[in-house]
Amino acid sequence: MIFSAELYHVARKEREKKTNELLTIFGLHERRNDKVHGFSKGMKRRLTLAMGLVNSPCLLFLDEPTSGLDVQSNLIIRDVVTDLVREGVTVFLTTHNIEEANVMCDRVAIINKGKIAAIDAPERLKKTIQSVQSIELSFNHSSTDQLDDLRHFPMVNDVKKVGDKFKLYTQDPSEVIDAVMVYAHMHNLKVISITTLGPSLEDVFIRLTGLQRAGGAVRAID
Repeated sequence: MIFSAELYHVARKEREKKTNELLTIFGLHERRNDKVHGFSKGMKRRLTLAMGLVNSPCLLFLDEPTSGLDVQSNLIIRDVVTDLVREGVTVFLTTHNIEEANVMCDRVAIINKGKIAAIDAPERLKKTIQSVQSIELSFNHSSTDQLDDLRHFPMVNDVKKVGDKFKLYTQDPSEVIDAVMVYAHMHNLKVISITTLGPSLEDVFIRLTGLQRAGGAVRAID
């Protein structure tokens, strides 16, 4: 950290203060005297980001900063980036995690084959495909048969399994909800949760990049 501060020409009297401050923010101060080669991947990523902040930049480029990290490191980095933006720092973030872009970014650029397919605030991007609605639900018991059954519901365009829940894409949520309740009653199931959702940023990405879901996966279409 001190070496990075010297490279960025941070004044001598500020180096130690800034270093200790950043190590504390990133949860690394207790390990300040340890060898870095013994750190986990998440700790190394946090240290790298701390090194990039030692000169208090007004512009920061981050390339997939949370990719493959543990939950603790992921949350710390997200919180730090949020605080930086609040303080007026401009952050350019590249990520393959669409949900991360949705919750962290004020503006999102969707890049397809090296070109920007769309750029706008996440919520405005979602409004471009308001026809894509979905229902997310879970039963008290789940089975592989349920996925096929739900696909045959009227007004359901597609179904995918998300953890212990099912996500049904439809243009008429109210009709599908009625069908779900009838189905649950016929099969002696209880609906634990059911939520209607508007289009997600993932839906926007799929629409703009020419991808479509097939059998629970995503594939390219010509």
